[in-house]
Amino acid sequence: MMNRRDMLKLAGIATASTVITGCTASTNSAEPTKMATKGGILGSEAPLPKNGTKQRVVVVGGGWSGLSVAKRLKKFIPDLDVVLIEQRAHFVSCPISNLWLVGAVDLEFLTHSYLDAAVNNGYTFFNATVHNVDKKAKIVYTNEGTVNYDYLVLAPGIDYDYEAWTKGDTQLEYELRTKYPAGFKSHSEHQTIKEKVENFESGNFIVTVPGGNYRCLPGPYERACLIAGYFKENGIEGKVIILDENPGITIKKKGFSTAFNELYKDYIVYVPNAKIESFDLKNKKVETEFDEYKFADASFYPRIRANKLIEAIGVAKDAINKGEANIDPFTYQVKGEPYIFCSGDVRPMAFSKSGNTSNSEGHVVARVIANRILGKKDEWVSPHTTCYSAVAVTPKISAISVNADYAWNKTNHAFGFANASTMEEWHGKSGINGGKGLIEWANGMYRDMFM
Repeated sequence: MMNRRDMLKLAGIATASTVITGCTASTNSAEPTKMATKGGILGSEAPLPKNGTKQRVVVVGGGWSGLSVAKRLKKFIPDLDVVLIEQRAHFVSCPISNLWLVGAVDLEFLTHSYLDAAVNNGYTFFNATVHNVDKKAKIVYTNEGTVNYDYLVLAPGIDYDYEAWTKGDTQLEYELRTKYPAGFKSHSEHQTIKEKVENFESGNFIVTVPGGNYRCLPGPYERACLIAGYFKENGIEGKVIILDENPGITIKKKGFSTAFNELYKDYIVYVPNAKIESFDLKNKKVETEFDEYKFADASFYPRIRANKLIEAIGVAKDAINKGEANIDPFTYQVKGEPYIFCSGDVRPMAFSKSGNTSNSEGHVVARVIANRILGKKDEWVSPHTTCYSAVAVTPKISAISVNADYAWNKTNHAFGFANASTMEEWHGKSGINGGKGLIEWANGMYRDMFM
């Protein structure tokens, strides 16, 4: 019997085939009718054909950056042939998911249709998993067939890097991934954490904050607040222990600190400089350099790196810095590869790894590629970060926020925040407005990607 996921996948492929019915000009490609006879599945012998002489840009990854690139490319050059390849059948947002964990929004608010995004914005959605690229022949290899390109954008997101914790212990990594997921990648992880919170009875719930430039800097602190709020609201005798590798709260420090102290004094224990040195999952305890912590349940967020696809394709920096794409920081172009660009979490620049930043970068990368195609000169423009974080959801959502651009520091040859401002007062009217702003921000971002 076909399950709902299989049906969504087939629907995605079939619709993609329907969208490209005019793409039969390539003489070495299968006809769309032949694709349809295979149940909508594109086999390796039936590549997605190019539409005659049109320039094609293939975008790998349907996250906040990839969706933005695909849409903006069509806005800049309406006649461009744009193909978005994404392995998921439908989009579930990681931003806002902390609200869903505690029942403040429903799953429908996070979930959106790739098909709608493609139809609304005139590009092709191809539901497939990319496993390699022939850079010389300009061919993308997927589990559902091959796709030719003129320009390629890689926006595959992050992978977790457990090495600092596991030291090569694959069994430990497996247990951490499956029993105590980080919840900053897939919806399956979020579902597991939601069930952990809802079924929690008493004791310590550990939340970790990684070092380095991890995805969603305020995310772990927001999650700790909302879980603590859930415990408080439901009379659960539990504490949220935040083990932070960093010397202090990495962003929105004033807002989170006051929330910890005023809202959750009896529910949150914040521990800075707390890098985990060892795990004893059987007895449910961890050790840092200074202390041992027992727990009833946990969500362990390790350090992150770029998706391993960039290694397979051969666009990582080097063997040491394999977790970052080797790109020009001002153009996002892979060094030595004039037709390949990287966007979103895989880029090495120290921009915030937030959904909004990735979306903003998508606008920038699309403009760079469009100008390259049109033969126009392009100047660097900073991506922008607008980030809201909820600190409570009852009686209404209260949130804090940050807005920032970025600037190149010629002295230390690195990017840093520019024109940054924060709203960290969550109390009373300003806090309620911050909560309203959070939901309005999310709706605005969804419109930008899907409408």
